[in-house]
Amino acid sequence: MRKHLHALLGTAALLAMWLCGAGQAGAQIAPGRFSIDAWGTGQGLLPDDSVLALTQTHDGYLWLGTLNGMVRFDGVRFTVFDETNILKLPSIKIVRLFENNLWVGTDTAGAALITQGRVEALKIGRGQRRGHLVSICEDSAGAVWLLTEDGQLGRYANGQINVWKMNPPGTSVIADKGGKVWIGAGNKISGLDPAAVRAAAPLPVTDGPQVRQQLDLLLASRAGGYWCLADGGIRKYSGTQVEINFGPYPWSNVVGTVKAACEDREGHLIIGTGGPHGQGVQGVFWFDAQGRFARICTTNGLTSDSVYALQADADGDLWVGLEGGGLNRVRPKLFKVLEEGSAAQSLSPDDQGGVWMSVKDKDFIYWKDGVLRSVHSRPDLMSKFNPTAILVDHQQQVWAVARPAAGAGLFRLTDGLFRPAFDAAYTPEMSVLFADHTNGLWVGTEEGLGHWDGSQVQMLTTNDGLSANNVHAIAQDHAGDLWIGTELGGLNRLHQGRFTAFRQNDGFPSDNISSLYVDGQDVLWIGTMGNGLIRWQGGKATQYWRQNGLIANSIDYMIEDDEGFLWIGSSAGLMRVLKKDLNDFAAGTITNVFCRGYDKRDGLPSAECTSGSQPAAARARDGTLWFPTHAGVVYANPAEIPFNTNPPLVIIEQVLVDGQEQNTNGPHTAPSSAITLPAGRQPLEIQYTSLNLGAADRARFRYRLSPLDGPESKWTEAGARRFARYEVLSPGPYRFQVQACNEDGFWNETGASLAVTILPFFWQTSSFRALAAGALLGLVAVAVYFISTQKLQRQVASFRQQQALETERARIARDIHDQVGASLTQLALLGEMVEADKEDPQEAQEHARQISQTARETTRALDEIVWTVNPSNDTLDGLVNYICKHAQDYLAVAGVRYRLDVPAQLPKTPISPETRHNVFLAAKEAVTNIVKHSGATEAAIRLALEAEHFTLEIQDNGRGPAGLKEKAAESRNGLRNMRKRMEDVGGRFSIGPAPQGGTVVGLTVPLAMK
Repeated sequence: MRKHLHALLGTAALLAMWLCGAGQAGAQIAPGRFSIDAWGTGQGLLPDDSVLALTQTHDGYLWLGTLNGMVRFDGVRFTVFDETNILKLPSIKIVRLFENNLWVGTDTAGAALITQGRVEALKIGRGQRRGHLVSICEDSAGAVWLLTEDGQLGRYANGQINVWKMNPPGTSVIADKGGKVWIGAGNKISGLDPAAVRAAAPLPVTDGPQVRQQLDLLLASRAGGYWCLADGGIRKYSGTQVEINFGPYPWSNVVGTVKAACEDREGHLIIGTGGPHGQGVQGVFWFDAQGRFARICTTNGLTSDSVYALQADADGDLWVGLEGGGLNRVRPKLFKVLEEGSAAQSLSPDDQGGVWMSVKDKDFIYWKDGVLRSVHSRPDLMSKFNPTAILVDHQQQVWAVARPAAGAGLFRLTDGLFRPAFDAAYTPEMSVLFADHTNGLWVGTEEGLGHWDGSQVQMLTTNDGLSANNVHAIAQDHAGDLWIGTELGGLNRLHQGRFTAFRQNDGFPSDNISSLYVDGQDVLWIGTMGNGLIRWQGGKATQYWRQNGLIANSIDYMIEDDEGFLWIGSSAGLMRVLKKDLNDFAAGTITNVFCRGYDKRDGLPSAECTSGSQPAAARARDGTLWFPTHAGVVYANPAEIPFNTNPPLVIIEQVLVDGQEQNTNGPHTAPSSAITLPAGRQPLEIQYTSLNLGAADRARFRYRLSPLDGPESKWTEAGARRFARYEVLSPGPYRFQVQACNEDGFWNETGASLAVTILPFFWQTSSFRALAAGALLGLVAVAVYFISTQKLQRQVASFRQQQALETERARIARDIHDQVGASLTQLALLGEMVEADKEDPQEAQEHARQISQTARETTRALDEIVWTVNPSNDTLDGLVNYICKHAQDYLAVAGVRYRLDVPAQLPKTPISPETRHNVFLAAKEAVTNIVKHSGATEAAIRLALEAEHFTLEIQDNGRGPAGLKEKAAESRNGLRNMRKRMEDVGGRFSIGPAPQGGTVVGLTVPLAMK
């Protein structure tokens, strides 16, 4: 409950703290109590250094109006809108902005309304030299009232605008919380009831408060009523009655000086003033509830004293649009500063509410009740030293050490002066003071650990078991053991007079210890020189680095507050970390800790805290924390520091595909909720932001892209990065989610989301996959069929081959039997006849001649059989040559002249044994018929070779087919056998008369047939 109360009242408490220094209206706060950030054209961020209008829309963006366009700001990035990206805006000279939707007033082109990126030009103030908007508001019924400098008063409702002419021209139109509209014109304030307004009728106005001379501005108050700046004074009215009177202006009462006004989120009035060339008392005047104010101007950091526009945002910051000064952000500093500009070393509180300070190059300082005083030593002694550390022990004795002059060493406060605690010719350099539970005083030096025995400092060194002599930190746990942090020697524990060392070589995270702190739960926190923060409990060390959430790895000091936070001084500023998060990280239940960083923007005089002394940070009796930095002492009560519990709004601003913008959150347009990417259009980049203007740069993001048809992906921790990029994504539907946390670690777990659909190529579609699967199954089936068919064909071929082999063997056997067997039988008979006729020489000689003839015929038959079975002869060349040789031999013996018409080179085209055998026998039969039956004296053999077949013609000049018709001639046995042989090999047989007489036989044989 207390934390939530702090969140609500923190900023108010800070403002009250700064403003309470002024006792009456007109009193001015000392400069330096506000933190101011500035942006302008010099950084390449704004199109113009004069910011004329400001507003914050409901989505959290801050909008700026300039004479060179309109600008949207998310706290980190500026987006400019001008003619290049708002084509229908009547003018880019923006002088007025209003946040209900986005109302835009231009310099001379009238006003416009932007809704979901659509620009609607309004019929008011167009083309008039003084027609620009000077005031705009929304009444309780939702109608928007617009007032121009030349006196045009417009009311926009239900898409229609009605305009009335005011005389004299007005300066302000407002709608109070009670629903009434007030119009300030000239020296008159008029009120009207919006419900009584009729389009074609005069305005039903009533008289309001009296203005004697000059009305500068009206401002509706959040709490009800309205502020009136008139006649040189500031008053707040409820109706016509004065509720609050802040008295006269604290600035010069010159016409036109008051430029802008607003209320902060607590309802405090803020006025912006300006004038020609910055003359007079100008700037921002921030009032509290009692009328006290702080003036913010160039004296305390504002970049210009001439104010054009003001906007207090939802986070409590004030945004200021300036003439020539760009955009400024003003916020009360969270920390007060003492001794600014000097390096503070050591701080220690006492029981009286005071704090002792050790500041470089100065005497020791004591602060109490807002008063600082220096405390000296014996005359002219302390000024020679450099104060290093100061300690108030449990008995309120103040101890101090200084360096590095002869005689410097340990001092204690006695009778209001610091005096040496003992006399020694030499003392080592000291930087650490610590009082244990029994009020024993321990001193850390560069030459060992010292213990004050009441008269001397007794030294313990490496000779006594200490791991290293350079001692930087001392702490004591609840059991009474002393812990000593050293440089290059790691951590030491002193238990019952014995040292135990924990070194990096033994698995301890670091050998260089800068600070130690034991918290209320007896956890030892260890700061290191570059190795982060270490948590030590029960002999287990847990290390925290920047990648785990810290803002720096070099730790200077630590202290805890009453809210459960550990405050850590570092080389990058102050850190505030919830101890529960640190403990959960050590337990393994979380993977990162949230660290709230504080630097110069929050009021620290330096972004670097001080190291090298103990004690360093201090907690005063009232809970206030004190911290030494390189540029002074800062202090704040953690209970008064605002704690932002509002999760930041998260918006997806832009999507880029292959570097091209797909959808853009541009001017006042709701971001798209879905996007579809064509096939092959990648990479995908999604740009997002969080709208927390006060600390936008401290936001942290995480995102994930999950398939809709699968489990959600793990979060990607993006840190401060504001885009997610995906190089290659598979086709399908996805959901992109992004979440953000604010500067205090509160996450917006709803975040923003975008439906992403990646379209597939046609080959990646389900229909194509189904078709491909079917085709694959078909191919498998075809392959199975083909393999099975091939196997069957191989089996059939093997069978046919076997059958052909058997047929060939049978033929060979038949040929041997028919030809060779018959010849051998004839030879046997002739031999017997020779034996029987041996007495008759003539008969025996005839039988011998017949034996010789039969032997030659048997040889030829055997030659034919051998030629037939020899596979090397299975070619066209082999067949034709053998036929020609046979014809030549046979015809020569018969005395028949012959002629060969055959190409000299024949291709070695393969021919099956069966074809070769049948063609040869057919040709042989034709040659035999010439010799035996034709009576021819001449014969010719011709070969005609085609691509797919060859034709062998055998011609004679004999008697011809003996007068028989062709079919009758072909019916004879020899001719029939020839035809049969040709048909067996797929060829054709023909016989007929030759052109010059005789007979011609044609044998046509296909070459492709095997």
